[in-house]
Amino acid sequence: MRAVFLDRDGVVNRDGPGFVTHPDGLHLLPRVAEAIARIGELGFAAVLVTNQSGVGRGIMTADDLERVHARMIEGLAAAGGELSLILSCTHAPWDGCDCRKPAPGMLHQARDRLRVDLTSSYLVGDKPTDIECGAAVGCTTILVLSGLDPVYDHSRFVRQPDAVATDLWAAVEWIATREAKVGTTSPVATEAQR
Repeated sequence: MRAVFLDRDGVVNRDGPGFVTHPDGLHLLPRVAEAIARIGELGFAAVLVTNQSGVGRGIMTADDLERVHARMIEGLAAAGGELSLILSCTHAPWDGCDCRKPAPGMLHQARDRLRVDLTSSYLVGDKPTDIECGAAVGCTTILVLSGLDPVYDHSRFVRQPDAVATDLWAAVEWIATREAKVGTTSPVATEAQR
């Protein structure tokens, strides 16, 4: 099994300054459901891996998070998108867990539960911690610019992404091209950084 690991906020749904604590606060980004459906067509499992420390901080409950994710699943399904697995780190940053990105604990959980080959999988995220997490286990990493930072500033990254894309749809198209070995495998998936 191979997977495309997806961060949530800024990749699947619109990111903001606070936590999404209620389903009404979740707004899927354009073409995300179609992109996730395309991941399945390419033969990959789509796995959500998300830091949600609002639970550990006492800002929201685990039930609140489940309701948000239920709304997300509903919205994705309406356009044919389906996630194989959702993994959330609900610990606070100071808890010292091994699952909060950039630690790769959630990727290890997916490996064990779905028998994922991490080194032939991809991780798509919008933050340096996402890229560092994927790189730690040998995933090919793709930075998307659909989060709070619309510009790729390489100086902010301990590990540089293998590709940069405007959004999840562009990232999945880059994966499709790379997998088919058609055209270039340039580390920049869009014109955004030129």
